Amino acid sequence: MTPRVGYQGEPGAYSEAAVLEHFGGDVQPLPRASFDAVFDAVEREECEAGLIAIENSLAGSIHRNYDLLLRHNLWVVGEHYLPVHHCLIGLPGAALEGIRKVISHPQALAQCEGYLGRLGGVEVEPVYDTAGSVKMVREQGDSRLAAVASRRAAELYGMAVLAERIEDNPDNITRFLVIACQPNPGAVGIGGDKTTIVFTLDNQPGALFKALSVFALRNIDLTKIESRPLVGSPWEYLFYIDFAGSTEDPTTRRALSHLEEYATMLRVLGSYPRHR
Repeated sequence: MTPRVGYQGEPGAYSEAAVLEHFGGDVQPLPRASFDAVFDAVEREECEAGLIAIENSLAGSIHRNYDLLLRHNLWVVGEHYLPVHHCLIGLPGAALEGIRKVISHPQALAQCEGYLGRLGGVEVEPVYDTAGSVKMVREQGDSRLAAVASRRAAELYGMAVLAERIEDNPDNITRFLVIACQPNPGAVGIGGDKTTIVFTLDNQPGALFKALSVFALRNIDLTKIESRPLVGSPWEYLFYIDFAGSTEDPTTRRALSHLEEYATMLRVLGSYPRHR
């Protein structure tokens, strides 16, 4: 059976490209209008997995998805890194010098801020999706309007590429997480795995230092630390951590057991193979 994988955006979105790269050609990408809808689709088993953007090397973390990871009872079972190359896309026959307004997802606009600023006098407006912005340009039929999206999106919607590789930094990479209803049985902790956790701490001096020391004492490599506000408790925080290793690894289990001595809440969101 062809696996169904939910993603946020329209056909032609970078998330769809990441689905096809990660799962291969034998997959059915299922577009959803929002990140919330992707999580809901996985939880209701409308699809076998979902793929969500979690951070970009230029624009930073996507905080909404950190919040949704905690809100839903799902597991992180994989990750995928996708190099992102943006195009400026307009109607067939449109001229670059005639563009007066550019629309796209806020992350894409942020990643092309320098280029768009150099166009001079161009209005920038965020919309819900990169590929969706191309669809909007086609529907509005205004040659002064352009979108920032992938070349594939331009081809899917029959639009013209006015400029390529307009991202401000060539090292523009988006990291995606794969989410599912069940944990990954293939994460076995033999040097190629990663684990994502979230925890809270008492607001007292040295609390975070003590929490992080459980990893340092065991030479466990922390690959990402993210904090988010703890709703209902002003100036207290949730801490999300990615580290090298699997919960099947005895060293990891000892570190998490040690962390439980300091954490007021600890949840393992999943162990999964690192992107190769």
